[in-house]
Amino acid sequence: MQPQTVLNDPLLNKGTAFTSKERQTLGLTGLLPPRVQTLQEQVTQAYAQLQTKATPLAKHQFLMQLFNRNRVLFYQLFQQHLTEILPLMYTPTIGDVVEQYSQQFIETSDAVYLSIDEPETMAQTLKNAAAGREIKMVVATDGEGVLGIGDWGTNAVAISVGKLMVYTAAAGIDPRHVLPIVLDVGTDNQQLLADPNYLGNQHRRVRGAAYYNFIDQFVQTVERVFPHVFLHWEDFGRKNAAAILNHYQDKITTFNDDIQGTGIVVLAGILGALSISGAKLTQQRYLCFGAGTAGTGVAKRVFQEMQQQGLSAEQARQQFYLVDKQGLLFDDMPDLTPEQKPFARQRQEFSQTDLTDLAAIVKAVKPTILVGTSGQPKTFTKEIVQSMCQYTERPIIFAMSNPTKLSEAIAADLIEWSAGNALVATGVPQAPVTYKGVTYEIGQANNALVYPGLGLGVITARAKRLSDEMISRAAHSLGGIVDVAQPGAAVLPPVAKVMSYQPKIAAAVVKCALTQGLAQQKIDDVAMAVAANQWQPIYN
Repeated sequence: MQPQTVLNDPLLNKGTAFTSKERQTLGLTGLLPPRVQTLQEQVTQAYAQLQTKATPLAKHQFLMQLFNRNRVLFYQLFQQHLTEILPLMYTPTIGDVVEQYSQQFIETSDAVYLSIDEPETMAQTLKNAAAGREIKMVVATDGEGVLGIGDWGTNAVAISVGKLMVYTAAAGIDPRHVLPIVLDVGTDNQQLLADPNYLGNQHRRVRGAAYYNFIDQFVQTVERVFPHVFLHWEDFGRKNAAAILNHYQDKITTFNDDIQGTGIVVLAGILGALSISGAKLTQQRYLCFGAGTAGTGVAKRVFQEMQQQGLSAEQARQQFYLVDKQGLLFDDMPDLTPEQKPFARQRQEFSQTDLTDLAAIVKAVKPTILVGTSGQPKTFTKEIVQSMCQYTERPIIFAMSNPTKLSEAIAADLIEWSAGNALVATGVPQAPVTYKGVTYEIGQANNALVYPGLGLGVITARAKRLSDEMISRAAHSLGGIVDVAQPGAAVLPPVAKVMSYQPKIAAAVVKCALTQGLAQQKIDDVAMAVAANQWQPIYN
């Protein structure tokens, strides 16, 4: 192996940590500064460099340079400063990264760009990208529904890269076994279509049969080239996300984080909130504000949980109210999506049938749980919060939209307007709130709390499928970590400790897979098997 090959491979490069013997053996003598540093010395130095960057975007760019040069150093730094670096590598900073991806492009970061205009190259491209590595996890996006910012085409590859970073940093998924992919089918973003620097296919999105044929070719090719892969879908548009998941979830090992991951973490937060309040899930009235891919996915997950706790499907359905751009969803609306239809109400249930204003809807529905996935900032108003407090002693209010500029509310307002009674979670990090002498920790309903452990469990078990029961076990294992005795306790465990509870989530998933006969690995000691599948960022 040529010396420059080692230095240019981020999975092999140690930089100044190569020992004198290694430098001699690999022909690196004189190609690096003479001093040999420890990994910790490198981390300390890199962190000091990070502090000199003035903006979150500048910090992200520095960290990407490190990622592209030395994976062990990057992940050791990430893990040691997780709460500071996680928002830089994913939400909320990733939204700005996506918007500027083409203008700021320097490195591919080992991502794969599959173009609908060149379908015949797909298999060879995947083999070239793997370069002999066993790929166990793929994160794929088509970039149509990025966070709350919409269609960003090939720029959304940054989402796939960032998502896999979190899998590795939080749960120890081996970076040698992952592959970030963007499926470039064009874009309907006029800004990108007119931008001479845009790096993706500069034509309108391909839709209909041609689109689904391309998706099917991708799935079949990935399954053939990587036989034991866990396929994670990310940030697809609302018309395609559920359709793709529904088509493949019983055929391959697959997962959509926007639909299922958000559902898991919100359900876990609700379970945590109910542990604090002492109320029962089956007695809650659930109002979803923003009934797109994420909103309907969350509603479905909570709906399924209500059935597992004893309600019939029809009884559980009566507890749900969905609000989208049309207002409260009624069953006579012609433009309902398949995912919205099961939860649409009948107009005869209400004396006022023109329910388009959220405050009026809250007064009519009297919800005990309000979850926002709307991307509409500051829509959870004082009037709405105080209305909810009239209907329930401890209202559960989750403002999930991100990035920060799109959040439905800030935690401090929700705490103050509810006189400290609201059980709050937000989709972006928010500082603790002190109100009348009590400090309220704000749970971040970040999918990173749960999907890394879920993926670790699937890989450990080599599960044939990801079942609803496995997802439910993941939610319960996360929801059970709340400290109910602490005044102002958060409804979800802190992101700062995310690494510590991923093995618990993974173990719950593995046990469920074994019980259901979905595991393709014989496992006697679940905890030992999970630990054996966790990669550590240390130099070999």
